[in-house]
Amino acid sequence: MNVLVINCGSSSLKYQLIDMVKEKVLAIGLAERIGIEGSRVKHEVSNMDKIVIEEPMKDHKDALKIVLDALVDEKHGAIKELNEINAVGHRVVHGGEKFSGSVVIDDEVIAALEECIELAPLHNPPNLIGIRACQELIPGVPMVGVFDTAFHQTMPSFSYIYPLPYELYEKYGIRKYGFHGTSHRYVSARTAKLLGKDISELKIVTCHLGNGASLAAIKDGKSIDTSMGFTPLEGLAMGTRCGDIDPAIVTFIMEKEDLDIKGINNLLNKKSGVFGISGVSSDFRDIEQAADEGNERAKLALDKFDMRVKKYIAAYAAVMGGVDAIVFTAGLGENSPVNREKICEGLEFMGVKLDREKNNIRGKETIVSTDDSKVKVLVIPTNEELMIAKDTVELL
Repeated sequence: MNVLVINCGSSSLKYQLIDMVKEKVLAIGLAERIGIEGSRVKHEVSNMDKIVIEEPMKDHKDALKIVLDALVDEKHGAIKELNEINAVGHRVVHGGEKFSGSVVIDDEVIAALEECIELAPLHNPPNLIGIRACQELIPGVPMVGVFDTAFHQTMPSFSYIYPLPYELYEKYGIRKYGFHGTSHRYVSARTAKLLGKDISELKIVTCHLGNGASLAAIKDGKSIDTSMGFTPLEGLAMGTRCGDIDPAIVTFIMEKEDLDIKGINNLLNKKSGVFGISGVSSDFRDIEQAADEGNERAKLALDKFDMRVKKYIAAYAAVMGGVDAIVFTAGLGENSPVNREKICEGLEFMGVKLDREKNNIRGKETIVSTDDSKVKVLVIPTNEELMIAKDTVELL
């Protein structure tokens, strides 16, 4: 069974075509700058050179058509005909309280996703555009929606409720939803397998660390708390997002800087985080280089990020009554031995012992703690696309 996995952003479309019998990626690519001058598709088929297709793409439907044409192209295609695509799995960012798991997409599901747009105005509209484009271009192919928020629907009410007037939750659904759920679910399941234990016996803290970053407390295979909240702005200091701050700062800045709602949202989401502190970049590699060259603000940004991650790990250990494993994943988590070491420093009181030699790896699935470490520390590259494809196969 071949599953096409689609992940639509506001001006991008990531895709993978996966043979689920062998769990092998047949093709992978990215359509970028959709609706912008200079749009292109980077397309790669297994055992072949990557190609770049530069064509105008006014919308996601144009992008998907180019992708589908590339998949069946005689020279650089992965399949001969489009009917070899048996199903499509869509990443959908926000399912609100309506979806606690993946679902087969029908008119009722699409209507529910439209209702969730106000909860994720930047993310759900392009997700819906991708779904509708697939309905038009490959009609009749079954589709499944896999939600970033679904995994966290197991959180108890005292974890997801905010200390605001309760009627605001009832009227507007203001509560913690959490994100990166597909990634947290994947790496926690892999952790159990690598440790040779049933996930129902484990207390795991998963650290999805990239430009967008979040942690999750996973007890008995269920998410019981996570650092992102009503939106992806809560939690860690991220690439450009501020994370946890005193809410009174928001109105103070609005008054002092004469900012409207759009202006303050832009400042908190796109000008803050490690970029805001360092003034260098939102890319941790650039910040690390600047810190190595003596840039004190860059060093401060990294210290702030590491402290926040450490703080959440310890807090989640308390929430779960202990921790058996800490898992690092995503771009920074998988590829920065230095950050992993700094985050684990000071957690020895919890039974964490990092092996510096084992930790000196990038992008490899392995245990990086010492053999006698009470708490196991793992690096597990995330694979959200495979998780989406697995859900798609299971539901269909």
